[in-house]
Amino acid sequence: MSDPTPPALPRTYPLATVAVEDAVARQFRLIEATAAHFAGQELFAADAGVVPGLGRPRTTARVEAVLADFFGTEDAALVQGAGTGAIRAALSAAVGPGEPLLIHRAPVYRTTAVTLRGLGVETVEADFNDPAALREALASGRFRWAYVQHTRQRLTDSYDPGEVLAACREAGVRTLVDDNYAVLRVPASGVELGADASCFSLFKLHGPEGVGVVAGSADLVGRVRGDNYSGGGQVQGHQALDALRALTHVPVMWAVQSRTGEEAARRLAAGEVPGVAEVRLANVQDRCLLVRLDRPVARRLPEIAARFGAAPYPVGSNSRYEIAPLFYRMSSSTLDDAPELADWVVRINPMRAGADLVLNILHRALSLSESAP
Repeated sequence: MSDPTPPALPRTYPLATVAVEDAVARQFRLIEATAAHFAGQELFAADAGVVPGLGRPRTTARVEAVLADFFGTEDAALVQGAGTGAIRAALSAAVGPGEPLLIHRAPVYRTTAVTLRGLGVETVEADFNDPAALREALASGRFRWAYVQHTRQRLTDSYDPGEVLAACREAGVRTLVDDNYAVLRVPASGVELGADASCFSLFKLHGPEGVGVVAGSADLVGRVRGDNYSGGGQVQGHQALDALRALTHVPVMWAVQSRTGEEAARRLAAGEVPGVAEVRLANVQDRCLLVRLDRPVARRLPEIAARFGAAPYPVGSNSRYEIAPLFYRMSSSTLDDAPELADWVVRINPMRAGADLVLNILHRALSLSESAP
């Protein structure tokens, strides 16, 4: 019996990346911001607790000041719960139960959907890929806030986040941006493009588990901090300092990773690995390669690739734990939109590896998949 007809990969619209030299400049700028808020010896010690007058550790407050300086925002707050916690804290501070919130017409990222359900907001969809549809929704006057995911929710998403944010700003609608998988990877984060706040995980930026950031306007960040008054909810000083130390090498690391992904995509498209039918670069969730195979073996390929050193599942998607190239299924929200790709497409992120290793693992895994049970 012959294999079923494979689905074609749609055209994708990857977000812009940062060149290595520009990433080096960003790294230097982050250190300059650090020097402006830390005396030298303070980088070797951290405190804990709800310090009177601050409501959080002094070290945490200093790291927040560094991040606000670096991203050019009025304020920044570190929160527990990584990226999900940051989004939840910002949405809780911005919108109330039953209030309409403008979102993109696409499957919502699973953890964000849980947050929206818990808050009881009324989500109203508009196609951000269609500027006229977006302007029509904004002209209704229904919305105080819009929520924008910087990376792609659908494979075919093509909207420019900066243009979406500008349209919202022109209509007097404030914006929250999910910058997970985008911040420091792209030339400008949501808040640098004019959003009221960017929310993202520092765990995805090699920081410690569970630390997230809300960076943006003073009123919104102030509400986030005011809601998080409990001592047990604070990001302690050692966590904040650990996150800052890790962040200093991320811009260059991600620029190299983006460059490696582009090289791997070119070589796969040129036919270097038998068994590859198509390849696309895409931001779903993290920037990665989508590789359509010529046989429907994508579901079992990650387990086979792991025998040759690949990571078969993510930890935090670019966390400090992830050094080997990731071979994994499509994201759940992407498969909600395109379930026909599940058997045919594998998602590959080079992580810290070079293109040679990525292609070598893929070649060996595909060869073994012909005989694997």
